Amino acid sequence: MIVTVTPNPSIDRTVTLPGALTRGAVHRISSVTDEPGGKGVNVARALGLAGLDALAVLPSADADPMLTALRAAGVPYATVPIRGTIRTNVAITENDGTTTKLNEPGATLDADALEALTRTVVEAGHRAEWIVMSGSLPPGVPVSWYADVVAQLSDKDCLVAVDTSDAPLSALAASFGRAAPDLIKPNAEELAGLTGTSAQELEDAAAAGDPMPVIAAARRLVDRGARTILVTLGAAGAVLVDPSGAWLAGSPPITPRSTVGAGDSALAGYVRAALSGADAPDRLRMAVAYGSAAASLPGSALPGPDLINLKAVPVKAISLSRSES
Repeated sequence: MIVTVTPNPSIDRTVTLPGALTRGAVHRISSVTDEPGGKGVNVARALGLAGLDALAVLPSADADPMLTALRAAGVPYATVPIRGTIRTNVAITENDGTTTKLNEPGATLDADALEALTRTVVEAGHRAEWIVMSGSLPPGVPVSWYADVVAQLSDKDCLVAVDTSDAPLSALAASFGRAAPDLIKPNAEELAGLTGTSAQELEDAAAAGDPMPVIAAARRLVDRGARTILVTLGAAGAVLVDPSGAWLAGSPPITPRSTVGAGDSALAGYVRAALSGADAPDRLRMAVAYGSAAASLPGSALPGPDLINLKAVPVKAISLSRSES
């Protein structure tokens, strides 16, 4: 079983425009979709579409519309009771796939709710093969929460993945000497923030076909105690770095429609491949195939196995000596 944890879930509303977004203008909307979301929920949805046993853990009031949406989507879930209402996040998608996101802060978790959420996740470590913790932290949750939970899971048999950003990601990286998750999934901007490099330089190099700056930055995290780094690079593909090596995957040609959920789909693809016993290059291949398939879909739709084209994803090993030169 895979347990996904979404401390700050959301209803994801995707507004699609027929043209470009212009600040201050009046726009006619071509479509609107609402889906149960939050990064961990998206991972659970994608894994469920592949027929895997995935349970979404999230804080929610019993009558929240989020739970109705999860039931309608066929997503098994377990909740920790809260008093507030789950937020609604808005994504504005232009006709070329460019996406602008407007995210609410989320419902506050009081001390009791936070303790219950932590206990639920740690107890799940006794029975889960993977625990995937994803997304921002809501008000009331300390930025060290992911790092603290990873440490509490360190003596369990489950594998742990974390996908977050900003202060929670920095706190997680600062704790690598105490306990590190089995996988973290930064994008170029997040990787740059962790390693003191330039996000623009990383992105420009990757877009030009040079993965070395990204690999060198990821290697710094491995040297600090990280186990595996999956760096998603949008149209430039992704890089996977662990103590044994580094690999680059290119993105297959697609027509981008929405980037909502693409990173979450990539994480789901990685976990799906890992559960099947795939080696590092094939875990990376599956991650990129999933992320690319998600980007080709409208709104916050997530890909099923029928949309995953592994043959279209080229993967090659990268010499670490080159990345460190």
